[in-house]
Amino acid sequence: MTAANTRLAERLALLRPLLAEDVALAGADPLANPPAPLPEEVACLSPNAVRKRRDEFAAGRAAAHQAICKLGLPLQPVPVGPDRAPVWPEGVTGSISHTQSCAMAVLARNDAVQGLGIDLEEDTPLKDELLPAICTPRERDWLQQQDHAGQLAKLIFSAKEAAYKAQYSLSRAYYGFDGMELDIDLSTGSFQAVFTAARPPFARGEAVPGRFVIGAGLIMTVAEIRGRS
Repeated sequence: MTAANTRLAERLALLRPLLAEDVALAGADPLANPPAPLPEEVACLSPNAVRKRRDEFAAGRAAAHQAICKLGLPLQPVPVGPDRAPVWPEGVTGSISHTQSCAMAVLARNDAVQGLGIDLEEDTPLKDELLPAICTPRERDWLQQQDHAGQLAKLIFSAKEAAYKAQYSLSRAYYGFDGMELDIDLSTGSFQAVFTAARPPFARGEAVPGRFVIGAGLIMTVAEIRGRS
């Protein structure tokens, strides 16, 4: 096994316990010559996209293809919709995330899971100048009481991204980082992303649950929405 494959396997092993058994998880390494996307997917890329963007996109689609096959479905393209979100095959819901060193996809049948979100971030501190845009005053107060505040600020960023992706399949609502406020339990590696305003079908005060893990150079967050018709 190459060093890249070992690193990817370690990251997948860290994330897998955070997800229910009926959620497929797969990954690919953008730095390890990922397979070319399908023609319908390539057509979604800008002809001016730089090599880094192309490699990350290819790795994300490679992960998505693996996840589709893990669900027992035939391989199908995952193009980009007008809203820039992935267009999944009928009957499933999912999410893709990638960094410069890793791409992962999660996928589940939508009769069991109505929303899925995943976000990967390099394990580096969030820049101080981004705090006011990312974190609410209450979140910033919480950070001031924590060790490794810069790392946890990046965790807040990632968790909000994962929760946003999970809810978007239901609400199709756009909003900023102040649209959710996080309650994080560091002891259990879990969080609740609470809506600060109504985003139908979600009410103000309703929460999207999620989990996180930090390791192997990444901050990884996932969110699942179940039990909605």
